[in-house]
Amino acid sequence: MILACTTVMISFSISGNGQILKSFGNRVKQKVNERISRKTDEAIDKGLDKAENAGKGKGKTKDSTAVPDNNQDNEAVADQNIDTANDRASTTAEPALRVYSKFDFIPGDTVIAYDDFSKDAIGDFPVTWNTNSSGEVVTSSTQTGHLLMVRKPGKFIPEYIKSLPDNFTLEYDMICNDRFSYYSPALSLYFLTGVGGKEVFDYSFIAWQKRSGVKIGAHPSNASSNGGIAFAENFEDGTSVIKNQINTVQFNSLAGKTKLHVSVWRQKQRIRVYLNEEKVYDLPRAFPAGKTYSTVFFEVSSEMNNDNDRYLISNIKFSTGTPDTRSKLITEGKFVTRGILFDISSDKIRPESYGVLKDIAGVLLENSSVKVKIVGHTDADGSDADNIALSKRRAESVKNSLKNEFGIDASRLEADGKGESQPVDNNTTPEAKANNRRVEFIKL
Repeated sequence: MILACTTVMISFSISGNGQILKSFGNRVKQKVNERISRKTDEAIDKGLDKAENAGKGKGKTKDSTAVPDNNQDNEAVADQNIDTANDRASTTAEPALRVYSKFDFIPGDTVIAYDDFSKDAIGDFPVTWNTNSSGEVVTSSTQTGHLLMVRKPGKFIPEYIKSLPDNFTLEYDMICNDRFSYYSPALSLYFLTGVGGKEVFDYSFIAWQKRSGVKIGAHPSNASSNGGIAFAENFEDGTSVIKNQINTVQFNSLAGKTKLHVSVWRQKQRIRVYLNEEKVYDLPRAFPAGKTYSTVFFEVSSEMNNDNDRYLISNIKFSTGTPDTRSKLITEGKFVTRGILFDISSDKIRPESYGVLKDIAGVLLENSSVKVKIVGHTDADGSDADNIALSKRRAESVKNSLKNEFGIDASRLEADGKGESQPVDNNTTPEAKANNRRVEFIKL
């Protein structure tokens, strides 16, 4: 079950009793579904309360946040301001899963593109991107992996995203430096139609009256210096239809909140935007109907006010399809998700996995007789033995989360891991590896 808000319109016809009875039946069905959803949320809340109360009065546990790899090659480290901000942020443990209790984001079930810039040379602009400006792949002493650093005005286009289906999700990590100036520009993300049915990689020469789509973004400093800014705008043929800007506490460079996980979920005309655990926008009519969307790009609109200001982006994941947890698990007997994420080489579940876990817990609570086996799978990086062990630990972590965070009886859950032994894709590209990193729920 996807726990998301939907708009339901029921029209009653007085032309015949048959239509009235049909409408009445639909209304009864709607009420039943609403009651099931309400009971599910109540059960989950009870599970959360139980877990929270159980933890009161106990001593603090050791922080399990992953320690950065100090042996990492940092031949082109991002500037000291970014490192200082990340150093401060790293002293605080990652938020517990229950902090994300309102997070209902569920990523698409098939990874179309995954970009961590691991195949790009340090100091170069990524080979699978295009730009009318410049940027470079860097590393950071406090952030694992490669990141794309942008700070000059321009558009930054991931050319591997060539179409935007009716249902897709896009996620990425975004970092800024400490004390980012309020007068420096935001980092915007556009979803646009092509022109004449063609993909467009440089919109600087395309008149606004030919553009339709959506712009979202975030800035790490607001006018009051007590948070950051989130904004959203949609436009049709160059005319702005919806435009809004709100404050957010998720992104605040003055308070050391310089890391942000952005999650975008499109369902036909609707778009939902999340900054970390906060749903900042839910726009039912964001995408103008009857148009085909094919162009995605990031934009820095003007010069930075401060020479040290810059953005780093990485871990871009573009997925399609709408998972149907209830149907696939209860009817088909197996549900596969790539939305339960872990720290690198770790069994620690990342908090943005909460929406998927809550969805699965809801199905299990509604079907109290169902037992499942949780099976972890990894990509082929590392040794076979290490991957088997890691996948088993990850499956155990998911089992423990369902038990401790959502109150699912442990007797209904089994855990196992297959490592890299059962790939569903090759292991030669980042997106193929992302498809292989998955968790299966098998009905027993």
